[in-house]
Amino acid sequence: MEIVIGIIAALIIIGAVCCIKIVPQAEEFVIERLGGYKTTWSQGIHWKVPFIDRIAKKISLKEKVADFAPQAVITKDNVTMQIDTVLFYQILDPVAYTYGIEKPLIAIENLAATTLRNIIGDLELDQTLTSRDIINTKMRSILDEATDPWGIKVNRVELKNILPPREIQNAMEKQMKAEREKREAILIAEGQKESAIRAAEGEKEAAILRAEAKKQAAIREAEGQAEAILKVQEATAKGLQMIKDVGADEGLIKIKSLEAFEKAADGKATKIIIPSEIQGLAGMATSLKEVIKD
Repeated sequence: MEIVIGIIAALIIIGAVCCIKIVPQAEEFVIERLGGYKTTWSQGIHWKVPFIDRIAKKISLKEKVADFAPQAVITKDNVTMQIDTVLFYQILDPVAYTYGIEKPLIAIENLAATTLRNIIGDLELDQTLTSRDIINTKMRSILDEATDPWGIKVNRVELKNILPPREIQNAMEKQMKAEREKREAILIAEGQKESAIRAAEGEKEAAILRAEAKKQAAIREAEGQAEAILKVQEATAKGLQMIKDVGADEGLIKIKSLEAFEKAADGKATKIIIPSEIQGLAGMATSLKEVIKD
């Protein structure tokens, strides 16, 4: 009898221990009593009534990632492409998540697919390829509003890949190559233009400098000639002044002039034109020499 009592006591202790539950951090347990919602356990130690209470669902409150398979969508200009999306969501209300909808993740995937088709259907191909941020924002807003009754918060939606048909990709690659070649040709032409402009500016500056140098040389030469003429005039004026100062008469001046002509000829001139006044003076000088001899 004592053994049976001991076994029963042990079973009671084991059952009591098994009814003690520890809820980890960032998790919550939805508890049902006799098939109906009873309470939600948060982090800590809890005890449930055996055979009456049960854990209906264990909910993780961490942010989750859902990577959906590529979806075939058609743009406004009738181009079919494959787009796959990545969704980041978090459960905020465990009770609504448990009782709000059956298989909520599948529901989110289908909702994301239909929302994506609706958005892309209003955009053309070029807009689709360049409007990722707009598409992401619209999808997040629509999905977040639709999943509120399910206790789910959609934090972020990203378009992972956008894959147009192969012929469209080839055409886009050719277009990009042509655009790159165009930019290269423009850069080369601009470089040649800049080089020609700089060469012309250099030649212009060189011509200006050469002209300025010639101008300065001409000015210096003219100044030198003017200075030489001035010196000659000054020397002539001084000579005349000296003649005037010594009181030389007209005869002496004529004789000095004759001597000057003699020195100018220096035996090299073949013909010298002598003024008539000096010729008369020369004849007179010859006569005087002959009278003296006689």
